[in-house]
Formats: sequence, C-alpha cells, structure tokens
Amino acid sequence: MLLDTCALLWLVEGKRISRPVLKQIEAAPSLCLSAISAFEIALKVHGGKLTLSDPVTVWINAAIAHHGISVVPLDLDICVKAAGLPPVHADPCDRFIIATALIHEFPVVTTDERFAAYGVDTII
Repeated sequence: MLLDTCALLWLVEGKRISRPVLKQIEAAPSLCLSAISAFEIALKVHGGKLTLSDPVTVWINAAIAHHGISVVPLDLDICVKAAGLPPVHADPCDRFIIATALIHEFPVVTTDERFAAYGVDTII
C-alpha cells in the first residue's frame, strides 16, 4: 500500500482518515511512501504552506519510523513511467506517485480521484 503525500500528513496528524481506511492501513502487509513525497513536503514547508513540529528531515524520518513505512526511491523506471503518463494529472509529484503505484502494483491511499483514471487502485 502506498500513501500519497496528503495521506502521510493526515496519518501523522490523526486527521481526515476514516476509521475503515485507517484499519486497512494498519492491516496492510507493507506501507510505503514515494521519495517524491519528501520533496513535496519540503517544498510546502519552505514555501510557507505547511508548518511541521520539527525540521523536515527529522519530521519525515520520525513519521516513517513510527508508522513502519518503507520509502520507495525514484528510479529510472519510475521516472520514465511518470514522464510518459497521459496528461490526466498535471502535478508532477502525483505523477511520480502514480508511476510508483503502477510499477509496483500498489493501491494508493488518496482522496485524489484522478489516480483512478490511470488504473491505480485507490483507497479513499
């Protein structure tokens, strides 16, 4: 199971994730995060759109350790797949998350309905 960036933020904050989805997250054999989510979070923090309780690296490392999350790095296949996706979704960070989900056959915890247009299984 792959978390999109907002899903990670909500999981850590204990907000906006329904109890049924939280149960699915807790029961997942593996919980993953695309490395691009760290970039996206850092952009939001440095742009003043997000405030964290700790510096970005400390916050993200604590979040992944606490929730047992594995980070999926951006590799050649993911980068090429993201670039070749149809233009349904313009956000490049989400395109990397979508490509990661497609290559690894992960369902994605997201409220973004555009993910499904790429054939990604979503958990909302």
